[in-house]
Amino acid sequence: MSLYERLHESKPQVVVPQRMRSAAVDQLRQKIHDALIDELGPLAYDNRISPEDLRRRVMSHLQDALASEKAPLSAADKAQLIDDIADEVLGYGPIDRYLKDDDVTEVMCNGPDHVFIECKGRLQQAPASFVDETHLRRLIDKIVGQVGRRVDESTPMVDARLPDGSRVNAVVHPLAVGGPFLTIRKFSRDPLKVRDLIRYGTLNQQAADFLDGCVKGRLNVIVSGGTGTGKTTTLNVLSSFIPSDERIVTVEDAKELQLHQTHVLSMEARPANIEGKGEVAIRDLVRNSLRMRPDRIVVGECRGGEALDMLQAMNTGHDGSLTTIHSNSPRDTLSRLETLTLMAGFDLPLRAIREQMASALDMIVHLSRLRDGTRRITHITEVQGMEGEVIVLQDVFLFDFSMGVDDDGRFRGCLKPTGVRPKFSERLADQGIRLGSEMFTPEVDPFELSRRRR
Repeated sequence: MSLYERLHESKPQVVVPQRMRSAAVDQLRQKIHDALIDELGPLAYDNRISPEDLRRRVMSHLQDALASEKAPLSAADKAQLIDDIADEVLGYGPIDRYLKDDDVTEVMCNGPDHVFIECKGRLQQAPASFVDETHLRRLIDKIVGQVGRRVDESTPMVDARLPDGSRVNAVVHPLAVGGPFLTIRKFSRDPLKVRDLIRYGTLNQQAADFLDGCVKGRLNVIVSGGTGTGKTTTLNVLSSFIPSDERIVTVEDAKELQLHQTHVLSMEARPANIEGKGEVAIRDLVRNSLRMRPDRIVVGECRGGEALDMLQAMNTGHDGSLTTIHSNSPRDTLSRLETLTLMAGFDLPLRAIREQMASALDMIVHLSRLRDGTRRITHITEVQGMEGEVIVLQDVFLFDFSMGVDDDGRFRGCLKPTGVRPKFSERLADQGIRLGSEMFTPEVDPFELSRRRR
């Protein structure tokens, strides 16, 4: 267990309101913080010290240091100051409380003075701020240093992750005007399972049973959608359907997938060092994964030339592979995949690329983030093959927008089968996976039935 995991386990989840800062208090905070780092810095990396003992020592030194300053502060201000410095040393400063709040899914720092959070699907400004740009930059350096990465003027953008897997992106000077900028997309302490997605309305039981059969039947699936639509969460849920006796190789830019199978090999891309050497791209890892005798290859996201390697893997016996891609619709997914394949640097004719795609892909699961803040699967689409120069798509499940919205502005609709039985159902039946006719029969929603009666 890493230092920060141990520290976060021991920190009580107490939320204290943010108070207005003064220059004198900020100077006092920085002075005590620096003195504490000088005195206890080496102990923070000593694995023999438990998180509880480390926190106890930090709090004791903070109280002693504050008492020796004889600062004219009230008891409440002293308690607030101690909590603020403890968050700096043991946690993530002003945003620490939001990273521990299960209702907050994203934290965005637009410079030191503006912190925004996404809470229950809604974006709002948080009552928190950093002292200055140096304060925010120090936190960014702390986060990226945990995973062996760096951010400076020569490499002013970085992708990293927190110990719990939360995704981190940071942009600093000179690219960030008014920055630095820090964006953290949180991961749940307990990875969401299919029953959670059903409860949240992302999909229904019919669609879940269908996807379960498709993954067990080793169909090649692409999860598509825009930014923040829940692609990685859905990919994680689909990966949970993979039988535990298969060898799974995952390839990601920053490790986010949380698979519970035993036979999982996780690989993470590596950026270039300060000399511009040592980079290991996702494409290199995808090619290497083919030599690792995988039953399944799961790529966190295709965003470049690795799309070609992924298609080739799907076409050369690695059935059941999964990946995600940014797009606005299932049809756009194919167009974007064409573009990414061309980025591999080979002058391939479009027809050859489309034939590869039509042969490799079986299904596209598309997600959208709706106006009410919810994330829903809106399309489950079969890739049927080529007709002339065009890849034929057939929707198997579609989100019903015609049901309107309720008084709270929340969409009443759900994912419904179109009544079309996919062509690959015969292939699944050959493997003992039978998709009953009831799986493709639209359910009559009680609200819809009453509306028809009226």
